Amino acid sequence: MAAVSPAPEGVTEHAPAASETGRDRPRIRLALRVGAGIAILLATALVVGFGPFLRGIAAISPLSVLTALALAAIATAAAAWRWRVVATGYGLTLSRRAAFTAYYRSQFLNAVLPAGVLGDVHRAWEHGRDQTRVGDAARAVAVERTLGQLVQIVLTLAILLPLGFGSSLVPLVWCAVVIAVVVAVVAASAALLSGPRRLLRREWALLRPVLTGPAALSAIVLASVLVMTSHLALFIVAALAVGLPVDGGIAAVGLVVLAASAIPLNIGGWGPREAVAGAAFAFAGLGASVGVSVSTAFGVLALIGVAPGAVVLFLERRRRS
Repeated sequence: MAAVSPAPEGVTEHAPAASETGRDRPRIRLALRVGAGIAILLATALVVGFGPFLRGIAAISPLSVLTALALAAIATAAAAWRWRVVATGYGLTLSRRAAFTAYYRSQFLNAVLPAGVLGDVHRAWEHGRDQTRVGDAARAVAVERTLGQLVQIVLTLAILLPLGFGSSLVPLVWCAVVIAVVVAVVAASAALLSGPRRLLRREWALLRPVLTGPAALSAIVLASVLVMTSHLALFIVAALAVGLPVDGGIAAVGLVVLAASAIPLNIGGWGPREAVAGAAFAFAGLGASVGVSVSTAFGVLALIGVAPGAVVLFLERRRRS
């Protein structure tokens, strides 16, 4: 019988277990995010009841559906443009048509799968596989989504902060500030946990060319503003469907609710959005239940808006089979 060689220095018998633990971390994080989203959604239902959710669904009309499809097409085209700009900065090839259809598909998957990011993971994998550069494709998608959320948060604060802390909408200003802090803390924690500073410096070196070009940066900001404007318009459509008169206060509430969608603790977008909508509408004197109804209508319309992504997914599967 051959002698068993001693383990190399620094390697213990627990190395396989440690490796398994490392592989399980993404699943654990996903489970925690989904669990948190479910808990937030259930807590919201316990506070306002299930009636507001049902009223939000019942408020959907054919006209609101058509409007949602049109606004989603605009938002998807703008987001696909932003993705192309970032991907080009990383030296990747991405046509307008491919970006548009892939973004529709990823939005649909984000809406129907847990955590709200699995569609982006699929989009990065498919693009990276086509380019044989999965790592750069994943970076491009991550950066594109992060920049979009950053522009959204900054623009939300730029609009709400001038209202001042002495206005009647001061609770909404505080909500926006708190959400911005939460998103910043989550992003910073993710960056620090992703690797040592040397790795972060390397990532910044790869990203810097994307952000230092005035044309590229302007395109990213403009595309993000178009996406945000389309989403805010859809929120106003949802408010109108529920029966609310639309004014500047509703738009301000919409900005806060949309910012809450950036909190990565949701189930296909549901969870923090409904909780924040209830709180924001209550602060604005409109009632928490009304806020949940509007948020529910918005969520359903948003899902309908990205439904063409299901057609893209079906056609791709059919072509490959």
